[in-house]
Amino acid sequence: MTKDDYILISGTLPTQPGVYRFIGPDSEILYIGKAKHLKKRIASYFSQRKDMRRKTRIMVKSSIRIEYTIVDTEQDALLLEATLIKKHQPRYNVALKSGKPYPYICIKKERFPRVFVTRHVYKDGSRYFGPYVSKHRINALLELIRNLFQLRTCNLNLAQKNVEAGKFKVCLEYHIKNCKGPCVGFENEEEYNIRVNQISNILKGNFASVKRYLTEQMMKYAENMEFERAQEIKERLTSFENYQGKSTVVNPKIRDVDVFSIAQDEEMAYINYLKVVNGAIINAFTLEMSQNLDDDPHDLMIYGIQDLRDRFQSIAPEMIIPFELQNIWDGMKLTVPKIGDKLKLLELSQKNLNYFVLQKKKQAASRANKKTSTEQVLEIMKKDLQMDALPIHIECFDNSNLQGTNPVSAMVCFKNTKPSKRDYRHYHIKTVEGPDDFASMEEVVYRRYKRVLSAGKPLPQLIVIDGGKGQLSAAVKSLKLLGIADRVTIIGIAKRLEEIFYPEDPIPLLLSKKSPTLKVIQQARNEAHRFSIEFHRKIRSNAFITTELTKIPGIGEKTAEKVLSHFGSVKKIKEASHTEVAAVIGLAATKKIKTYFEKQEKENKEGDKKNKE
Repeated sequence: MTKDDYILISGTLPTQPGVYRFIGPDSEILYIGKAKHLKKRIASYFSQRKDMRRKTRIMVKSSIRIEYTIVDTEQDALLLEATLIKKHQPRYNVALKSGKPYPYICIKKERFPRVFVTRHVYKDGSRYFGPYVSKHRINALLELIRNLFQLRTCNLNLAQKNVEAGKFKVCLEYHIKNCKGPCVGFENEEEYNIRVNQISNILKGNFASVKRYLTEQMMKYAENMEFERAQEIKERLTSFENYQGKSTVVNPKIRDVDVFSIAQDEEMAYINYLKVVNGAIINAFTLEMSQNLDDDPHDLMIYGIQDLRDRFQSIAPEMIIPFELQNIWDGMKLTVPKIGDKLKLLELSQKNLNYFVLQKKKQAASRANKKTSTEQVLEIMKKDLQMDALPIHIECFDNSNLQGTNPVSAMVCFKNTKPSKRDYRHYHIKTVEGPDDFASMEEVVYRRYKRVLSAGKPLPQLIVIDGGKGQLSAAVKSLKLLGIADRVTIIGIAKRLEEIFYPEDPIPLLLSKKSPTLKVIQQARNEAHRFSIEFHRKIRSNAFITTELTKIPGIGEKTAEKVLSHFGSVKKIKEASHTEVAAVIGLAATKKIKTYFEKQEKENKEGDKKNKE
């Protein structure tokens, strides 16, 4: 959109709060924003401000129209904006950084529920707790659960009818007392679910109810003179108390709170989250977000808080935050602490965040140091291959044929060690009959560089031939014929041992498998091989269509390709009804094809009959 486009609609823009959307050419939502005053906010994108970010200018230029939704209050606009961003994921809005999903602990919704670790959350009624960043923490939790409660680990379908029918037998887990055998009816569902509820309390951080449950169990067995079982429960209680003691206890007076802190750099924003339940920190997580047009920390914080509370299923009534925010959450208490334990919690969150960002920067720096620059790779290649110039422009050739049929060749081009796909070329072999790889290479190299010379284009610094001495010699023959053999470096690469061959040198060069030179040459060779095979498959497919369907009068290549791609084979076209074929290519073309095949079938039957006579 231009300023002139905006002037045409400016008179119709409302002055109420709302959410606006910049729409691209394909009705794609490019950006979603909120505004206290829609007209003023939208106008700001078309003012000639020098401080406007480049991404903002590109976004405005790429859009073709603006849509908006009016709401009652700015609070409603904030909520609607966050919902729409999450749903549509516009290109220019803040984006959560994707990557390998963190693990959750799942309590499966089934008869006699299992408890296990998963990286995928499904809306199947199961309960998911997490995500957990620390592998040590999730392992410690699972170990605690296994020690405290005996649950099944099998994935058998323990429907009541299956158990009553005696379909299962107890396994080793039962014999070593890790399971009470619900698969054979040794345990009822009610007792099992009581233990599952206590596991849920542990994962929620409700340690007091779990401790009370274990104490009651211990006292119950002691009263019934079952001292061995009481001792078992006492040992489990001790194990639980040891685990509880390792949790970071903040202050028993601080019950359930969520703690958030934020940090930003030029491209990314990070929000750290501490989940405090009953005065103890039970989870910590840092959210990464790519910044596009959203660079206001208040907006980023609101967006991050909503995502984190949804992700961790938090119902805490209070949030501790580093600065004042508009409260868009009904019944929520927002606290910006100045002194006391709540300030210490915020400082702990900030300390975790600072460490996370520092670690990210160190990792990025480490990767940058390990990554060899293009200039260094080119220098190494020049030295390894004993070249006079840097191999900035590389061309690689490969032939492809199937038992001598449809021989083709391909050339791929690399510039500054990266594929330049616009310069790729493929060739039909014209002068060679049969499967002669050497002659095919000679023809293609000659045709390629004769055209380059006639067009006055620059020659590559390095030519790579996929093959050994024979293919290399054939290519060199063409270069000599064109008078350019001394103007370029040409090598061959043999697949078996990845040997590098030079013209008229019987001893190959063997490079280290870790050599950047060999890696670039291998990449070019593999790309040429892929490109030639794809072209060869296309030629074979076209040849197949030509020999079968385009023989039919009135059926062209496009019609043949369309009907063949739909049915998959000529046999299936023959077997299909008139109606099925007509739905793809129309009645007229269907009649021609069916008449041809019916005539062909009739001739075949008559021929078979004559042969029998």
